[in-house]
Amino acid sequence: RGEGLARVAMGDADLDAIRERRMREIMAAQGGGGAMPQSAEEQQAQEEQKAAAEQQRQAMLVRVLTPQARERLARIALVKPDKARGIEDMLLTAARRGQIGEKVSEERLIGMLEQISETQERKTSITMKRRSVLDDDDW
Repeated sequence: RGEGLARVAMGDADLDAIRERRMREIMAAQGGGGAMPQSAEEQQAQEEQKAAAEQQRQAMLVRVLTPQARERLARIALVKPDKARGIEDMLLTAARRGQIGEKVSEERLIGMLEQISETQERKTSITMKRRSVLDDDDW
């Protein structure tokens, strides 16, 4: 049983490292397109502010999600970061409004994911237009 806790703790550390690396990548991508150059102090203050906001976000997710649900969300984030971020936003909004009474389990998270997938499902249709024989240029 103690092994499971160590594994979860190690997973959290790995997850934090992945998040930090991703955050740096995002900041680097956004930093190149800035309209006005900032001083090093302003830039550092902005980075600290973003890091503090991200820490607060993660702390709230820890309070809202069970460990299994957090693991699943972390795996989703590796494959589809935008989708995971959207789910996190949805969970945090619901928590702030008081709509979440107890921690969200992995099963409940899966249900939410299925619900979101159904609403965002894209319907693909293929339309084929055939030219009539009279329109053919070879004749």
